[in-house]
Amino acid sequence: MPKKRGMTKALAAVLTAGLSISAVADADPSERERALEQRVADLERMVQQLLAEREAPPPAPPPAPAREEIEELRAEIARLDEDKARRPSGAGTEFTFTGFLKHDMMYSRYSGGSVPPRGLLRDFHVPGLIPVGGEASTTDFDTHIRESRFIFNVLRPDDDLQAYLEFDFSANTGGDERLTNATSPNIRHAFVRWRGLLAGQHWTTFQNLTAFPETVDFIGITDGTVFVRQAQLRYTNGPWQMSIENPETTVTPFGGGPRIVTDTANIPDVVLRYNHNADWGNFTAAILGRQLGIDGPGGTDRQTAFAFSLSGKFDIGRNDVRWMFSGGPGIGRYLALNTANDAVLDRNGSLQTVDAYGGYVAYRHFWSDQWRSNFTLAAFRADNDTDLTGLNVTSRTESARVNLIYQATSHLRFGLEYQYARREIESGASGNLNRIQFATILGF
Repeated sequence: MPKKRGMTKALAAVLTAGLSISAVADADPSERERALEQRVADLERMVQQLLAEREAPPPAPPPAPAREEIEELRAEIARLDEDKARRPSGAGTEFTFTGFLKHDMMYSRYSGGSVPPRGLLRDFHVPGLIPVGGEASTTDFDTHIRESRFIFNVLRPDDDLQAYLEFDFSANTGGDERLTNATSPNIRHAFVRWRGLLAGQHWTTFQNLTAFPETVDFIGITDGTVFVRQAQLRYTNGPWQMSIENPETTVTPFGGGPRIVTDTANIPDVVLRYNHNADWGNFTAAILGRQLGIDGPGGTDRQTAFAFSLSGKFDIGRNDVRWMFSGGPGIGRYLALNTANDAVLDRNGSLQTVDAYGGYVAYRHFWSDQWRSNFTLAAFRADNDTDLTGLNVTSRTESARVNLIYQATSHLRFGLEYQYARREIESGASGNLNRIQFATILGF
């Protein structure tokens, strides 16, 4: 009789423990997990007590309610463990800080004259700045860390929400090379992304980054590529992307002269893009619609312009070929770092669009796990009406480069590159650039 009362008491305790499950389920996930683990231990101890008090040998299995309760609790603990593993740290928010440090050294020879001491061409390949028509060549050695980059990224996976901020030191402000070589931070990207919507400053949707080759120079294939970062509102749905972006018009005065940046428009630039990814690589097609505008003493004028860009990457085993071809009337500032302007003014003060085209092809070859090379060719052409633009505007540029990159570790690499570039203006005057560049890059 005492044994029977003992069994009844233990079974009552088991049932009482089971009734507390609903209270545990309402607790904080971490507290609930600890409570559930303790509950399993208590139930297992009670079952062992029941088995020890049974008279009939061999011992009977634990009562079905207790056994089922243990399995249920174990399943709940396993589910909580999985949820905990999926939950990012910081109460659902992930913070990351990444980027790289890059040091460049370059030895440059200009056949068509000299480049100003703080000229952008001294640090990066800018096709429209290559000097032409000079009587003597010049040679310069330069070194800098202006491409070094820092990135702050915030993710909330539960909300599919991202905030992104990236900056470098490429802005040519903040100091000189006399004492401290100071440079100023320069915002590259700053945007918020929620699901398929992106708002802020980012690469123009008209540009395909996956087709960019690996070069030691900042851009490398500058002559033939679309390259713009600007504020925009972009929507992505599967392979399709559409955006409205910051409008800006660059104009050549009638007869030639310094570039006019009008900063006047009442319609944003519009981009429609399609991306196709496959086992062999990828392909992108994009079209751009723009309104060019100017307000000045000659009155207000607006012109509609369109452009296209085709690009992609073909995989050849471990190696690949990357390419791009873009052009159209009024493509201007989107192509080759604005080597040609969007339009030119006629004698009546009206805008006339300038046709321009450019492209590149690049081959990347892996010699081994640590060594690889890239071979690139790029070209740009502008169809100028010289009766309007004069003869001092750029008619064509081209460049070629080859590099050797050594991947010392997963984060550290060294690159050596030779570049040849040439620029010609409508008068026929030309100049070329020969450059050897060495870079050390540490990513983190």
